[in-house]
Amino acid sequence: MINIGMSTSCVYPLSTESAFRLARDAGFDGIEVMVTNDPVTQDAAALRYLSKTYGLPILSIHAPVLLLTQLVWGTNPVRKLERSAELAAQLGASTVVVHPPFRWQAGYARRFEATIRDLAGVHGVEFAVENMFPLTLGKVGVRAYSPSSDPVFIDCDAITLDFSHAALGGRDSLEFAMAMGDRLRHVHLTDGTVSMRDGQLLDEHLVPGRGTQPVAEVVRYLASTGWSGSLVAEVNTAGAGSEDGRLAMLRETREFAASQIAAGRRGRRSGVS
Repeated sequence: MINIGMSTSCVYPLSTESAFRLARDAGFDGIEVMVTNDPVTQDAAALRYLSKTYGLPILSIHAPVLLLTQLVWGTNPVRKLERSAELAAQLGASTVVVHPPFRWQAGYARRFEATIRDLAGVHGVEFAVENMFPLTLGKVGVRAYSPSSDPVFIDCDAITLDFSHAALGGRDSLEFAMAMGDRLRHVHLTDGTVSMRDGQLLDEHLVPGRGTQPVAEVVRYLASTGWSGSLVAEVNTAGAGSEDGRLAMLRETREFAASQIAAGRRGRRSGVS
């Protein structure tokens, strides 16, 4: 079974409760909680209440590994992963989404692969490492992540594919998904047009189908193989202009995913992927 979820980050800067409400109204199957400075995103009891109130299971926890959340749960990156795994286990979420370490986190980077494998075993969750992208100084690319921005080259058991990040990295997401193989367990459903090869750094997180990535092809491919991970919308709705506009973008994303899953399953039954 493929779950179609929504990240709480989709409705930033609205409240966490607004994210649950809009996800329910848009027809999503569940929620990914992006842990941020909002205390609700860090509170198992509060999240459990929202999950019950809106009838949406919590599918995954996104660890606070962004620059904007660098002070959430302290500054020790390993402790952040521990707290994320504990929260996921308390809420029955199967996955913790994590970015590769920054290069300047040298000690953490050296221990990263062993750390996520050990924590996954202790807490019974998957740590799905997300594909990232180089950064730029002017037109010069900078290797910002270690051991790699590409989780294909990281010794991890599970991977998250993000289409917007793939666009920035100049990657074809269908080839990327195939290279990830059985380790691809989680997908951030979005899109992008901008590549850093063009000298830009803009992580667009478009509604799927509005960019240039082969999002439909990837979703159909996964459905045709009997894949059973989660597709989680991570789209930027801040420019929608109103809550109704946000809801329309979220519904479009949900409907896109459902239609492509259905097409992939039809192809599987007919022997055409």
